[in-house]
Amino acid sequence: MPSFKYLTADVFTNQRFGGNQLAVFPDASGIDPALMPKIAREFNFSETTFVLPPADPKHTRRVRIFTPGSELPFAGHPTVGTAFILATIGDLKLTGDETRIVFEEGVGPVPVTIRSTDGTPGFAQLSVAMLPEVGPPAPSAGELAKALGLGDGEVLSGEWGPEAVSCGVPFLFVPLKSRDALARARVRLDVFERLLSGYVTAKVFVFCNEPELAGSHYRARMFAPSIGVPEDPATGSACAGFGGYLGRRDKRQDGTLRWVVEQGFEMGRPSILEVETDKRAGAITAVRVGGESVLVSRGEFLL
Repeated sequence: MPSFKYLTADVFTNQRFGGNQLAVFPDASGIDPALMPKIAREFNFSETTFVLPPADPKHTRRVRIFTPGSELPFAGHPTVGTAFILATIGDLKLTGDETRIVFEEGVGPVPVTIRSTDGTPGFAQLSVAMLPEVGPPAPSAGELAKALGLGDGEVLSGEWGPEAVSCGVPFLFVPLKSRDALARARVRLDVFERLLSGYVTAKVFVFCNEPELAGSHYRARMFAPSIGVPEDPATGSACAGFGGYLGRRDKRQDGTLRWVVEQGFEMGRPSILEVETDKRAGAITAVRVGGESVLVSRGEFLL
């Protein structure tokens, strides 16, 4: 019976059992693509990745990313975690304290920088292939509050109101009044689905500016029940869009803006995501998202 090697990691954390779980097949060339969605459902992690030879030899690998419900053209924690795993098991040659690679994903070539200490990789940072794009006007703050089981005034409006932004995968960013409101947010599935069924995205990233840890700037949660992810403990692609959301509102015109985002704490899987946005003459020119990862398990999948 054919078997294929896989590894799992916890991503956007330096502690096992924190962060976001990821399964990676480092050599998926022999796996029938029709089986990839089934394998992802079997793991039932937020994402599973399948690593393939690149179409362009100048690039490092091609990576296909699946949630339990669909394939994604781009995602953050699978990109960061896959780079970490391939470097950890020696499938990628480290070139020093920083190793630069390029993954082919559905959204296009995604550059990744892997940072190592004494030859051991620990931190990886992706650069978005697609700069932030703003979506259509969001549902009202009151409607979103109802969909999230919150009261009037707990979803903010105005300049810091809800807005959809995409760096390849669109998310609806919903600012909340407090960390207490963030902790109480619960998807009312019928209202949630009805409200967002015709919208550009049903992936909702709620956040507040009351973090728990020193050095953090925002606390967040992400709900995407329509793709089989009731709540995600760490969402790199959302934080890429969040870099666009924040960068558009930051008054600084030039330089690199940096934020640290806490996510997953309410799920018992604390995660730390580092976001950077470059601006030049007021325009966003780059967004990067990075974090640490730890190896958790390895095994064989029988097909």
